[in-house]
Amino acid sequence: MDSVQELIHKLEEGSGARYIKIGALALLVTGLVVGYNWRCFRNLNTIEAMDAAQVGRNLSEGKGFTTHFVRPMSIYLLTNQAGLKPVATTEGRPADPARLKGMHPDLANPPLYPLLLAGLWKVAPAWWGITETETGAPLWNKDGRFSWYPPDFYLALFNQALLLLTVWLTYRLAVRIFDERVALLSALLVLGTELLWQFSVSGLSTSLLLALFMGLALCLWSIESGARENNVTANRLGWLSALAGCLVGLSGMTRYALLCLIAPVVFYLVTYSGQRRFFNAAVAVGAFLLVITPWLLRNESLSGTPFGTSTYAYLETTPGFPRDDVQRTIGPNLQKFNLGMFWRKVITNTRTLVNEDLPKIGGTWVTGFFLVSLLLSFRNPGITRLKFFLVACIILLGMVQTVGTTQLTKESPTLNSENLLVLVTPLLIVFGVALYRVLRDQLKVPSPELRLVVDGVFIAALSLPMVFALWPPRLSPIQYPPYYPPLIQRVSGWMGENEMMMSDIPWAVAWYGKRQALWLIGRPEDEYFVIEDSMKPIKALYLTPRTTDARYISELLEPSNRGWEGFLKSVLISREVPKVFPLQNAPETFPTPQQLFLTDRVRWQKSKPPGP
Repeated sequence: MDSVQELIHKLEEGSGARYIKIGALALLVTGLVVGYNWRCFRNLNTIEAMDAAQVGRNLSEGKGFTTHFVRPMSIYLLTNQAGLKPVATTEGRPADPARLKGMHPDLANPPLYPLLLAGLWKVAPAWWGITETETGAPLWNKDGRFSWYPPDFYLALFNQALLLLTVWLTYRLAVRIFDERVALLSALLVLGTELLWQFSVSGLSTSLLLALFMGLALCLWSIESGARENNVTANRLGWLSALAGCLVGLSGMTRYALLCLIAPVVFYLVTYSGQRRFFNAAVAVGAFLLVITPWLLRNESLSGTPFGTSTYAYLETTPGFPRDDVQRTIGPNLQKFNLGMFWRKVITNTRTLVNEDLPKIGGTWVTGFFLVSLLLSFRNPGITRLKFFLVACIILLGMVQTVGTTQLTKESPTLNSENLLVLVTPLLIVFGVALYRVLRDQLKVPSPELRLVVDGVFIAALSLPMVFALWPPRLSPIQYPPYYPPLIQRVSGWMGENEMMMSDIPWAVAWYGKRQALWLIGRPEDEYFVIEDSMKPIKALYLTPRTTDARYISELLEPSNRGWEGFLKSVLISREVPKVFPLQNAPETFPTPQQLFLTDRVRWQKSKPPGP
């Protein structure tokens, strides 16, 4: 009898209770991962995710930081750096100034995320050649038809592991700032924030950045509390400062816009890192520069710009360069840009930021708790200091977001790499939960059991988006239009490994088809033949509903597409290819009239390509 009572005591209050909690948490996490992926997983649907994934694959295959997705702007930068103008003449020109005849250097992506993906593709099963007919496992298909693309799913699992790391870092930070109860509630809320799970299955680098930002916050808290309580040696403060600088540098090498975070970090160190504050700030800056300088020099040597094609993000979606004009031309007229266009873009995006982005910053109603917590005074001055660091980050990231917004945001307003404010969500949740805890304590709930009920209602209410995401009906994982991997792979298979096609979805051709694809040129009447005659022959044209379903007046007649509208009318309506166009051959049967494939010769079998 005594042994039974001892066992019950251990399970309720002793060491056994800890294992029960860990086991329950593990079951919760496992169930959430399985349930969310089963209900909400979707194949990739963003330019940035497919682009980074295929660059990571090239890295894993020993091809360096190269890409199959060729931007006309990248051609412009490479030829301009070589001291050449992109004109149709071969006199006195290097053999391949645009680097199209081999692997094209990547000038769009920072290196950290593709580097991590290269490790993932090294250990993940090789499913690159999967097609509709080759898919045998029931997990990847539905009723014998293509459904899930395995590498997209592995990418989602990788990002979900990073999200769980963020949850753990949130708990570690909150337990040091407040107590275990606030830490547990904060971790559960981060785990239940459906917006963060959406980013995890999107394939974007956001999950990595969430972990880096929470690591930075934990590092800064350790520096401030150690200096204030004088319980950390000066050398340790220096090492922690170097770590803070490295974390900012790694964030910037994941997304260039986050290089701006070095400013609030330096201010924080100068103000709160103790007697050697200026030394600590200098160490942080030194570590930051050590991380970012080699890559920026690499870009500078290749393209003459430190950030490659991203250098011109401030031009995009301005009146002079609507939509994606800048990226789709090999000779952009940069002189037509003026400050009036820039300020118009900033004001318009600031209005959107205030009216739409800031109210939804946390993905749940916890934003309201955070805003009220700004008025709450804490006994520990370190809490207030970290809170105002968070406010400074929100303001700075909001400003950078208004300047760097491009067509990527317009195509996917929430799930895009330009959504910077989402990165502060875990830290924002911590302060929001702290306010909730203060308000709950004022209720004077009579029993611990009832307090658990109140906490449960709080978590459930703020996690309602996740509840409804898991609710039927189940989302289809297929992102058509315009992406249908088996069809993209079949079309890509008609091309030789060293041949180049032009497409309106070159990122998808690069990722799913593993073929070099040039983004649909913005000025076909002259630039198409510049590339065709003096750089590399274009062997095929592949268009999808991304172009063929465009609104005629508001999209096809915009400057970025002008020149293609007559061509599309002739091919899609009259079913005739203009005689001056060098690509005259098309398959007799294609799975959908919304797609167009033209090439220089007959390349296909009689079998019909798979269709969505």
